[in-house]
Amino acid sequence: MGTTTIRVKAETHARLIEMSKAAGDSLTDTVDEAADALRRKRFAAQVTRDFEVLRRDPVAWRDYLGEFETTSVSDGID
Repeated sequence: MGTTTIRVKAETHARLIEMSKAAGDSLTDTVDEAADALRRKRFAAQVTRDFEVLRRDPVAWRDYLGEFETTSVSDGID
C-alpha cells in the first residue's frame, strides 16, 4: 500500500506519537485507526440526526416502526 505525507499541527503530531507509543503501534497505524474512528463517529452522528428528523414526523415514524416490526428477523425465541 502506498503512503503520502500530510501536514498536522505540532501538538497533533505529539499526541499521535504519544498514542502510538502507548499502544505499541506505528504512527501510520495510529493515524489509520484515528481516521477510521472519526469516520465511524461522523456516520453515527448522521444516523442520529436522521432518526431525530424521522421521529419529528409522526406518520413517517409510525411507518418506520411498522416496517421494522414486519421485517425484523425472528430467531425463534419468544
